[in-house]
Amino acid sequence: MKRSNFIIPLSFVVHILLINITLYAYIPDTYFNGYSILYYNLTWLITTYSLNFYPTARRDGFMTNLKTFVVLFVIYGLVYFTSFVFLGMHSYTPVYLSLVYMQICFLLTLFRVLFYWSKKLYRAKGFNSTRVVVIGKDKNLQKLKHIFDNPEYGYRYMGYFDNVKSDHPTCLGDIESSFNYIFENNVEEVYCMASKLSKAEIQYVMKIADNSLKRIKIIPDNKELFSKAMSLELYGGVPILNLRASPLDLDYSNLIKRIFDILVSSFAIVFVLSWLTPIVYIFMKIESKGPLFFKQQRHGVNRDVFWCYKFRSMTKSTTSDTQMATKGDVRVTKLGKILRKTSIDELPQFFNVLMGDMSVVGPRPHMVIHTQEYEGSVDKYLVRHFLKPGITGLAQIQGCRGEIVDRSDIVNRVRYDIFYMEKWSLALDAKIVFLTIYNAIKGEARAY
Repeated sequence: MKRSNFIIPLSFVVHILLINITLYAYIPDTYFNGYSILYYNLTWLITTYSLNFYPTARRDGFMTNLKTFVVLFVIYGLVYFTSFVFLGMHSYTPVYLSLVYMQICFLLTLFRVLFYWSKKLYRAKGFNSTRVVVIGKDKNLQKLKHIFDNPEYGYRYMGYFDNVKSDHPTCLGDIESSFNYIFENNVEEVYCMASKLSKAEIQYVMKIADNSLKRIKIIPDNKELFSKAMSLELYGGVPILNLRASPLDLDYSNLIKRIFDILVSSFAIVFVLSWLTPIVYIFMKIESKGPLFFKQQRHGVNRDVFWCYKFRSMTKSTTSDTQMATKGDVRVTKLGKILRKTSIDELPQFFNVLMGDMSVVGPRPHMVIHTQEYEGSVDKYLVRHFLKPGITGLAQIQGCRGEIVDRSDIVNRVRYDIFYMEKWSLALDAKIVFLTIYNAIKGEARAY
């Protein structure tokens, strides 16, 4: 699902600003007490998180989550009025406090109206659109087309494929021809009518999607289906199975993970890299010539290429972008062996995390040449590219790191990466970070 990474953080910041500015303007005593400032902001975060308030699906509009919006006003209203009892602010009348809270509610509602109006206008002009096709035609096609044709939702409906010939302009050909069309026209989401496809055909489409970064959705019938990670959504009353669902499909989860990344990377840069980098530089210059940092192009989320940074652990060579380090590799310097064994060479990637190219936890990014090799030989390899790559990951703490010798090495990594994507939680990220640090202290990282 295509979305802007800035919409949810921007909405949260605007809401916090509206609340704080209103309180400062009408109840300035609030800002003479640091606890009250923390109270109003922290309780807004906790309340919205508990109500799952911020995630907005592509098909959401102003009225979609209006009930949740009203519930939020009621709960936060209780928080607001309770604060004046506990903080001892008795100089304001209940009527005055009520008028101030009504002002906050009005401003938040006004922003919500403007937000959905601007989103509708933006998508109506063709921006932030997702290209979709439907494979198979049954009674649900018209209902789906009604959803796709609504410019507010931001879909770009290309047409459908079916083995029953039709002269209708949206009929793009038979089912077999759909596979080439999906690649040639950069289709992003594929909707399959299970009633019109055999189980083998659906499994084939799933295999194509998992190996090409395409999102596949199933309109189910009574066939046996298919994936431990699937979730059910409703498109205007039509049930749709999302076969590659992840908790990180929710914008709120991405916001929480991004905040976690910024906090951890900032801490690492300020309190570790600030003093460690000069020390590494001095020892590196004593032993070998070359730059302090080594940078290399790697594939990130959605297979986008970015520059990945590390402390240089090898002598300069012409094979650094094509040959993975191996046990006993003569290119690795004496200092490099220490850096690699303790994973210190990976620490500059916290700058990649801060810039947004990587996450603290996620699938490890591979060299471009290796991605090109594995995507054609390892089933579901590209599924891992639905996530930002990480400095560490579930595969790494399970011992799947370092040199890839056997095919099982990369296959197991992909399995762990997909499992992480399907089972993500903030607690899992924290556990992986802790175990990574623990293993590095024990010296159980790469032994070469």
